[in-house]
Amino acid sequence: MEFYDVAQILTTHGLKGEVKVKVITDFPEDRFKSGTKLYLKGSTTALTVQNGRPFKQFWLVQFAEVTEIAQAEKLRGKILTVSKEERGELAEGYYFDEILGCQVVDNQTGEKIGEIIDIEQPGANDIWQVKEENGKTFWLPFVDAFVKEVAVDQKMVKVELIEGLRDED
Repeated sequence: MEFYDVAQILTTHGLKGEVKVKVITDFPEDRFKSGTKLYLKGSTTALTVQNGRPFKQFWLVQFAEVTEIAQAEKLRGKILTVSKEERGELAEGYYFDEILGCQVVDNQTGEKIGEIIDIEQPGANDIWQVKEENGKTFWLPFVDAFVKEVAVDQKMVKVELIEGLRDED
């Protein structure tokens, strides 16, 4: 069974086992709604969300199985995951793990440019870090002007780059 990280438990909140989590998902409303099953990383034991709510830049989550502060203390620092089956399909866009490792090729020539090794979300659009065959890296903005086709099933991204986007000697 495959699992994907969705949050990290930071600390306890209150005396009844509620925890404060740092979100690592674009869908906290779905991941922390009542009845959702989450797992501690490396474990197949499910924790059932009783309720979850935003709190400043974090979320507060109460699990049905955790009813007191002593139980919640043991969860501090743990990563919460969701199973692949419960992750769901996106209406549009891609999960990061679907993009990481994709081969980047020139849309015109078919020439291999490199591989996507990292993704950042600095603002209006994501940027993908591409590692070229020579070991150099450059950042590729995920915009229609550059990214022409994404075929996650083939682990391939077709691009049209402009001069100066990558460091060419």
